[in-house]
Amino acid sequence: MKQTRTRALCECAIMLALSVILSYIQFGNLPFGGSITPASMLPICFVAIKYGPKWGLGTAFCYSWFQILQGGVFGWGLTPGMLIASLFLDYILAFTVLGLAGVFSKKGVLGNILGVTMVCVARFLIHFLAGIILWANLEQFVAFGETFVNRPVLYSLLYNGSYMLPETVICIVVAILLLKVPQTKRLLTKEG
Repeated sequence: MKQTRTRALCECAIMLALSVILSYIQFGNLPFGGSITPASMLPICFVAIKYGPKWGLGTAFCYSWFQILQGGVFGWGLTPGMLIASLFLDYILAFTVLGLAGVFSKKGVLGNILGVTMVCVARFLIHFLAGIILWANLEQFVAFGETFVNRPVLYSLLYNGSYMLPETVICIVVAILLLKVPQTKRLLTKEG
């Protein structure tokens, strides 16, 4: 039992480190947070797929704090209320939800892909709601020109969709490729 917990803890730490490293490799970076990476969410998803929600949520919660440190939100001059709301919605909640990727893991590869897709969509929805609630009407955070001021739903959809859609597609494609190879499938799922 102790050996199993130690192995899980070590694998979670390795996957967390891999996610953090991948998050620094950015193909596109938006001015107020959000970037396209080489599947930086996927190692966290695989923790949840292999070890379940307890380990997945714990690892994803730790990942959210790395994202806070990397995000630069403290330098934006926000009010204390906005800062707390942003930290909770855009970071802690949005990244911790990745720990639920294993909810369909008993359904095999298709269930794993569905789980990855579900948490990517959930992360997008959280950012989308945060965009509507927190950011869309703040003129200093306009990324697409003044046309989108006072159009919070459209603004948030475009802003968050511009990085979350490619990020989601990359994660799904990489997950499919990794789960098609028997050796990586054994390492990344409960079959291992």
